[in-house]
Amino acid sequence: MAPTMTTTLGDVGAFVAGPRLCIDGSGAGPLAGLAFAVKDLIDVAGSVTGCGNPDWRRSHAPALRTAPTVEALLAAGASLLGKTVTDELAFSLEGANAHDGTPINPLCPERLPGGSSSGSAVAVAAGLADFALGTDTGGSVRVPASFCGVPGFRPSHGAVSLTGVMPFAPSYDTVGWFARDGSILARVGSILLGSATVPPPRRRLLARDAFALCDSGCAAPLLAAARSLGVEDEIMLFDSDEASWLEAYRVLQGAEIWSSLGPWITETRPNFGTAIAARFADAATITPELVRRFAPVRRRIAATLETLLPPGTALVMPTTPAIAPLKSAPASELDEFYRRALTLTSAAGHAGLPQLVLPLAEQAGCPLGLSLLAGRNEDASLLALAERL
Repeated sequence: MAPTMTTTLGDVGAFVAGPRLCIDGSGAGPLAGLAFAVKDLIDVAGSVTGCGNPDWRRSHAPALRTAPTVEALLAAGASLLGKTVTDELAFSLEGANAHDGTPINPLCPERLPGGSSSGSAVAVAAGLADFALGTDTGGSVRVPASFCGVPGFRPSHGAVSLTGVMPFAPSYDTVGWFARDGSILARVGSILLGSATVPPPRRRLLARDAFALCDSGCAAPLLAAARSLGVEDEIMLFDSDEASWLEAYRVLQGAEIWSSLGPWITETRPNFGTAIAARFADAATITPELVRRFAPVRRRIAATLETLLPPGTALVMPTTPAIAPLKSAPASELDEFYRRALTLTSAAGHAGLPQLVLPLAEQAGCPLGLSLLAGRNEDASLLALAERL
């Protein structure tokens, strides 16, 4: 399976610049005939994993080994089409990169594609790939899946190997994926998770206060989509404590990010886009005292979700609080989007839970993803629902 290069396929900005890195699959297996793309945070032997930043590319050697996730997909018959654009070092939900550009959202070209797995989502949404790998720490698969109108999946933390993936916030990091339909999403899951066939979640609960975080024009179509799934009951997820969920995420994720990447940043002094530079600067200020303060908050949230989500139960909630912001959106609008979006996405991150995104709603002609959150290691149950729908 030696790599070959091609540049014949248009990519609406989805793929990294330069010769396309392509590898033929094994030619046989459950994914034979499918083509996939890989976020440029994931290693492919012989190429530099660029992580969306030119100083990172300059200061790192080509990968010596292909990540096990990619190897498994190739062995299952799928062929690699290339590496996809990512927001700088994964620190964004927007899909804009000051160095590599902004991939074009195929359904709403004037709006952001979502990040940091922007290129992977766009490659699938544009019909260039059957499926694509991304990474998801704070929503980097879930948000672009919602913005670009494709099914997306964040697995249980630790369920898919992170070997050969740039460490970001390790206790939150996952490798997730997008697909052009629920059947392919589930087939990819069967390879990466090795899951047995199980039924979809029988009991579906609606997180009422999660919908209250949505823009007024988005809550109604999302609620209608949620009820079409057969919601059994309504609960209050955040219990009027949304601010603690968000701040715990900011502190604990930020501390891990600085532990993972701070030494390289301090030594290299890389050139970051303005927004990314500010986020790393904030991460550098997080003290051990803050971590000690918010670690119990995370444990409490995880325990609450474990009780709420026994096997066979899923929580239905918005993926994002709004459709994709315009590319021209002012910083104040983006700040407000982040406040609400990270509150929503923090649930899966704090507790290490799987989350399925389905493109079941829209507003103003742009897609809105509805999410189902399940208990730890209930991944196969969510993917069975994706396949059925």
